[in-house]
Amino acid sequence: MTAISLDVRPDAMADTVFDVYRQKIDELRADGLYREFIPVGHLAEDPGHTLHQGRKVQVWCSNDYLGLSQHPDLIKVQTESTALHGTGNGGSRNIAGTSTTHVELEARLAAWHGKERALIFSSGYVANFETLSTLLAAVPDMVVLSDSLNHRSLIEGIVRSRCEKVVFPHNDLAALEASLIAYGDRPKMIVFESVYSMDGDCSPVSEILDLAERHGALTFLDETHAIGMMGPTGAGLSEALGDHRATFIQGVFGKAIGTVGGYVVGPDAALDFVRSTAPGFIFTTALPKAGMDATLRGLEIVQDGHDLRRDLMANASHLKERLRAEAIDFIDAESHLVPVMVPGSDRVRRISQRLFAEFGIYVQPINFPSVPKGGERFRVTAPPYRTFEQIDYFVSALKQCLAED
Repeated sequence: MTAISLDVRPDAMADTVFDVYRQKIDELRADGLYREFIPVGHLAEDPGHTLHQGRKVQVWCSNDYLGLSQHPDLIKVQTESTALHGTGNGGSRNIAGTSTTHVELEARLAAWHGKERALIFSSGYVANFETLSTLLAAVPDMVVLSDSLNHRSLIEGIVRSRCEKVVFPHNDLAALEASLIAYGDRPKMIVFESVYSMDGDCSPVSEILDLAERHGALTFLDETHAIGMMGPTGAGLSEALGDHRATFIQGVFGKAIGTVGGYVVGPDAALDFVRSTAPGFIFTTALPKAGMDATLRGLEIVQDGHDLRRDLMANASHLKERLRAEAIDFIDAESHLVPVMVPGSDRVRRISQRLFAEFGIYVQPINFPSVPKGGERFRVTAPPYRTFEQIDYFVSALKQCLAED
């Protein structure tokens, strides 16, 4: 490493440092990995649409899987609660920030998943990162077994803990069991997801829990992309399977429930320790009570959302039928997520830009590092408010752009 001379002027030193950042940005552009963000203004009166520079555009890559972020009940509850309680809580959870709704919502979440305790975090990412990094680091000699396609928030939480880590091939039960056997009586935790967002596939939850039980391992199951969409009351793939053995379950509000935030449910002692020591829980401003009140209403709608789940899956089925009929390559997975394969970082970006400019369709290109190079794609969703006619229009526009590129 080349040392910077103390004789260098402070402003010149800063220029040298910022030159490094500029070079890194240039490298991202050259590799086709520079991220473009389109500013949007979602329309509550017309779900699935956004305004961009005065033009109405259809959004086909939203995580608002059931359309609840524009639901009139949630809007009404949050508006009324804001008028009564204000726009913020005025502090962190341990300093004036724990509202009565936080307490009620945590109790309902724990009961929903059949666990002893729940903790609410500012996002699903923070929920994963803070819970894993705190719990893992506290146990001497802990070994973590992590699925190779785990979300970045899980990966970073594990890395932060500095525990020994084994990455097993995606959904590979034989490889997972071999690692469990190899580490014998050491404390172990298996970290995995129920629905993997980039491929839309599901994990063999019960089989993994069988292995955990057989080899004395704890389990941390991320249900982010299954909450609201699977199970009789939308509690995720675990509920759909009737298998509630996962030690910890993580979920989010910012997708199917339509608000913002994340949570973890699990044993009382473990989550009480997280509540008492996790920096990202203690030292950050609490989510506003108004948002939590809207989340409570969203949870109620999700729990009784049979029709929403039915319509979501009907739309996903129709979308797949149309893609298949037009010979457009996609991953036909079990979930509501439909990954459409468009290999090549430049190509997927070009087609995304053309769909936006010519057809009023916004679908974000997914590239490395979210997916491997050569595995670029669109991750398409068709929430319940989408009509079959809109789905047909999307597929027709996509076919034209792919054929002419």
